[in-house]
Amino acid sequence: LVYRAIDRAEEATQGFFASASMLFESFGIKYIGPVDGHDLSSLVTAIKHAKEQDGPVIIHASTVKGKGYEPAEEDPIKWHGVVPFNREKAEFVASANPIKPPPSYTAVFADTAIKLARENPKVVAITAAMAGGTGLDKFQKVLPEQFQDVGICEQHAVTMSAGLACEGYKPICAIYSTFMQRAYDQVVHDICIQKLPVLLAMDRGGVVGNDGETHQGVFDIAYLRTLPHITIASPKDENELQHMLYTGLNSNLPFAVRYPRGNGTGVEMDSEFKEITIGKAEILQHGEHVALVAFGPIVQTAIEASKRLLAHGITSTVINARYAKPLDTKLLSEELPKHQLICTIEDHAIQGGFGSAVIEFINDSEITLTNPIKRFGVQDEYVPHASQAEQHRINQYDSDSIVKYVLEKISKSSIKAA
Repeated sequence: LVYRAIDRAEEATQGFFASASMLFESFGIKYIGPVDGHDLSSLVTAIKHAKEQDGPVIIHASTVKGKGYEPAEEDPIKWHGVVPFNREKAEFVASANPIKPPPSYTAVFADTAIKLARENPKVVAITAAMAGGTGLDKFQKVLPEQFQDVGICEQHAVTMSAGLACEGYKPICAIYSTFMQRAYDQVVHDICIQKLPVLLAMDRGGVVGNDGETHQGVFDIAYLRTLPHITIASPKDENELQHMLYTGLNSNLPFAVRYPRGNGTGVEMDSEFKEITIGKAEILQHGEHVALVAFGPIVQTAIEASKRLLAHGITSTVINARYAKPLDTKLLSEELPKHQLICTIEDHAIQGGFGSAVIEFINDSEITLTNPIKRFGVQDEYVPHASQAEQHRINQYDSDSIVKYVLEKISKSSIKAA
């Protein structure tokens, strides 16, 4: 019976590959495979054959995730992205710092989503094959009936969220910022045109460190803020994140919250949710020389820069924008003209981003400023492989770059005059 089952499995597999070959070749695409993706000589041979063809070719290479390291083969999700580990013990190396780090933004999102869903059975969580990465694997274990993983299809995740919203559910659609790009058309037509109350939780908003060029979440503000009816928010810390998620879920409008990869700041977490008025920024500190207007957790960089500038006699107003759309136009129109220098800071491409939104508002409102607004953010290049801190420095929106720019623009004589 065992041998008969194996024979049938082999026949079915061969039939599948034969069908795949016929399918591709019916479209005029040559099919080579399956090839053992771990056999270099077989791969080289397949590539050589592909180069000899006179049309498009598909090479079907079969691989095993974690190949060559048994623990990774057995648990590919755990070993998908790794920190330093002990090879013999198959254990991740614990940090030498005895102090427990703050929770990650991802963990805070997951805990908040669970709390919201427990309070309201109409709250559902949806992701596209990233339950572990978005933190929703924890949600799935606790509330499996309110969770759906649609597989690697962000477009379907967004459309399904829209459909559920039409039926009275409150969907939380959790997708990495860089992958939300795949579902742009669905956000436009299925959510925003219909003004459907879908909460888009965009993890990895901003540079993400050593995941390479393809995973940097630095375009979402630009590709979303042109859409009517949508709100775009980002918190200054993990406590504000839980309140923004609560606000977005109860807004009854398309609502996108972006938050970064990595740990929070270690602030105390409120035990109860509270709504944050949509389109309302906050002034964290007042100063007379420079206005540092920051969007999202990069606010912490603005605070650091303000402390360093104070040592040079330069005082800063630090504004936590909270919303890229709608902007707090009242606060901006009142505060910005008071300062010699205005800087916007964002963990995002400066083309079309938060700073661009501020400049557009200033221009359209015909507000007169002493100097042009300086935008700090990701430059017009794809972000290279590096740590997050290095990526901030490379793109010159770290505190060093901000302080250097301000010191170059504001002389000691102008400080005394002010």
